[in-house]
Amino acid sequence: MSSTRPTRTTREERLRKAQAKIAAQREAERRRRRLWLAAGSLLAVVAVFAALVIAKAAGGSHTASTTQSSGLSAADTARVVQSATTVPGPVLDTIGRGTVSNGPAAIAGAPALASGGKPEVLYIGEEWCPYCAAQRWAIVVALSRFGTFSGLGLTQSAGDDVYPNTHTFSFAKTTYSSPYLSFSAVETQDADKKPLQTMTAEQQRLISVYDSPPYVPSSAAGGIPFLDLGGKFMISGASYSPQTLAGKSWSQIASALSDPSSAEAQGIDGSANALTAALCTLTRQQPANVCSAKGVTEAKGALK
Repeated sequence: MSSTRPTRTTREERLRKAQAKIAAQREAERRRRRLWLAAGSLLAVVAVFAALVIAKAAGGSHTASTTQSSGLSAADTARVVQSATTVPGPVLDTIGRGTVSNGPAAIAGAPALASGGKPEVLYIGEEWCPYCAAQRWAIVVALSRFGTFSGLGLTQSAGDDVYPNTHTFSFAKTTYSSPYLSFSAVETQDADKKPLQTMTAEQQRLISVYDSPPYVPSSAAGGIPFLDLGGKFMISGASYSPQTLAGKSWSQIASALSDPSSAEAQGIDGSANALTAALCTLTRQQPANVCSAKGVTEAKGALK
């Protein structure tokens, strides 16, 4: 009676064939990934180049980038950026501290935070976070008084969180140029709560030390957004309520920034004045026309 059990040689041949098939499938998958990555990179370069060309044609010194989540054209995005980065001085002076509820708090005994020989402003947040969404508007208005942004994009907070779909900027692809300050931004997750950017070890150390007691209440420890202003001031959370921006589009918020009677201007511009007051202590009150402005002087009362 003959046996139907496969011989050792047959089993080895089948195993080799199976292994070869798996290896071929994996290599094919790697080739597909390389093709998709190459195509995606090319499309991204083309899109960014087109956005920058259109934004430059719009005449703003602060350039913009579009994002899939905004649905706005590059030209419309550039107009939003232009409005947020050129809020008139008289408007900011009229508002003063506005409706700031959480101003910059002094950090006692902390070492200076600097980059490139200039005081550094460090922002850590997440694109889906509504409190980060509110704070970015104030950061853009404030830092635009000291320098120039490039690559500001538009995004919105998560739709399944408090203050859903708060319209805002994204710092994920932003660069900043200033003779007075440096700016570092880390968006650790995107609007869909997927990993986006990674903090350095030093940035992780700063947020673990200063975004915890005794600098913030234990109930608020680890909150975002987190701002470190040159190692001299910090902010954990938003400076005003995100409710202020509820139901408003990017264009509506940007337009309201120049209306001192609007709730948006009271929250955003007031917070920007408070930020400016803290930043002026880092820049030795430069530029003088900014640091001596009436609105900035009044907003010093919001510092802790």
